[in-house]
Amino acid sequence: MGQFDWFSSIGATPQAVAVLNDQPILFTILLVVLVTIILQIVLIWYIHFATRKPEQMKKKTDDKKKKGGGDNKAAAPGARK
Repeated sequence: MGQFDWFSSIGATPQAVAVLNDQPILFTILLVVLVTIILQIVLIWYIHFATRKPEQMKKKTDDKKKKGGGDNKAAAPGARK
């Protein structure tokens, strides 16, 4: 019984479990690489989010304009309400 025997319950082969029990540094390296990749993805997303152009940003709309309570600029000139 080694410390990585629980991998066999999630589908690892007996050879893979034996390698991890023999060289546990491989599991540590795997975790460090995964965390590093996730941090790089978050950094790339933040740079993309922080450097958007104004026309790429979602515009905020007021609820009053959605309900039609404002002026109707599309109406014909001189038309009465």
